[in-house]
Amino acid sequence: MPPHPAPAAPAFKVRRSAVAGRGAFALRDIRKGELIIEYLGERISHAEADARYIDEAMASHHTFLFAVSRRIVIDAFVGGNDARFINHSCAPNCEAVIEGTRVFIYARKRIAKGEELFYDYGYERDGTETPEDERRYACRCGARRCRGTILAPKPPPRRKPHHAVARHTDTRRGD
Repeated sequence: MPPHPAPAAPAFKVRRSAVAGRGAFALRDIRKGELIIEYLGERISHAEADARYIDEAMASHHTFLFAVSRRIVIDAFVGGNDARFINHSCAPNCEAVIEGTRVFIYARKRIAKGEELFYDYGYERDGTETPEDERRYACRCGARRCRGTILAPKPPPRRKPHHAVARHTDTRRGD
């Protein structure tokens, strides 16, 4: 038996989404922890992905890329499946799990029939992000705690160590 059997019945259908373009909507109740789908597409290098999709040249960021290692990116625009239509949310109900160089989408919690599927894209930051990058990767998920971007959360600010200064108080009274 394969380690990741396909779901017995299709888990979702792609249709128009209020969040972004098209989205994936549950056709049935999905159990917490259930494998929903594998993210498929052409396997290319990061250099090839950068050459195919130049963010600065696009009116808005729109790719179906998923980095699975330092060398491999899955481009679901080429040979991909409907996993590419699962949108981002800062309060996701799904989780993308990289196993080796494969990506599987699992339910993080119970998902009711008709509910849209989401996972947190969490695009990696390298510390050089500009306000333009923040706009380019804007989030429209509408979650109560939306961070406003599909970029990974900013790392917490580094706090300078606080060094306690030992003080000696002479409690002896001199007469």
